[in-house]
Amino acid sequence: MVLIVLLLPISVSAGLVGAISSLFSAGENEESSFSKNNVQNMFVLAAVSAPSSNQATHPLVIEGNTLVSDSGIYGTATTSVSHKNKSDQISIYVVRSGDTLSQIAEMFDVTVNTIKWGNDLASNTLKEGQTLVILPISGVKHTVVKGDTLTSLVKKYKGDMDEILAYNGLAAGSALAVGSVVIIPDGEVVAPSSSGASVRLGVSSGLKEYAGYYLRPIAGGKRTQGIHGHNGIDIAAPVGTPILAAASGEVIISRATGWNGGYGVYIVVRHENGTQTLYSHNSSNTVSMGDSVNQGDTIGYVGQTGKATGPHLHFEIRGAKNPF
Repeated sequence: MVLIVLLLPISVSAGLVGAISSLFSAGENEESSFSKNNVQNMFVLAAVSAPSSNQATHPLVIEGNTLVSDSGIYGTATTSVSHKNKSDQISIYVVRSGDTLSQIAEMFDVTVNTIKWGNDLASNTLKEGQTLVILPISGVKHTVVKGDTLTSLVKKYKGDMDEILAYNGLAAGSALAVGSVVIIPDGEVVAPSSSGASVRLGVSSGLKEYAGYYLRPIAGGKRTQGIHGHNGIDIAAPVGTPILAAASGEVIISRATGWNGGYGVYIVVRHENGTQTLYSHNSSNTVSMGDSVNQGDTIGYVGQTGKATGPHLHFEIRGAKNPF
């Protein structure tokens, strides 16, 4: 069976299949209306079964407002897969019938463990309708050379042993095979290796600057760590300090529990300029997915959830320079 990949609003519920069917049966005027409506909502990628095998030879993906043929996990086209998530933007994927973690990982150009890590998945079992966060990981991808051990990698990249074991599916004391790849979540490259064995993940370069666009997300507090991870900073503040929306936008993620790749309780807001802001380690959130927020609104409170050694806000801007 051939599948179609569509970008659809997250707000679509029981009428999803009908809406998709009408998209293909409607005329040009209907399609124009559909595109206009989609621009106002958050987009998700959803794999949808084609009505019949002869109606589509490759998956389709909406790029902007244009429906185009693409390759992808079920296609055979030789063109590049343009819907793969190669930017630092966080994506949302709604699981469809027949999806597997490996297929979704390939679609977004991430590893299976990236998806499991970011969604607290203990197994590879997925449920239809389940919402997954596709969280580009920040850290170090290290290609093992002779003499490397888990302990040496922890020391070299200032990593956490438990996180390395969990993320890579390794047991304590495991020997590392030369040439294998180990991901060190939130690892730091102090000095580049002459052998080129390590690659820093999550580092953004050439980012746009939006002067005055973002509000400092906490009134007061003290910055305790500069740019790290995915263009993020840490601001120490007492538990319960209000977290403010840095700019107006739509809440696309609001996780109230869980480890969530180390973010703990966190929020992601999508803004009209195409960027995203992330607020993590919260004690609690006051907004839900789909909510609209204005700049300066309280969206949560400072906490110490996830990977945090003290109460603080980890604040990221994805797609633009972080001015704080």
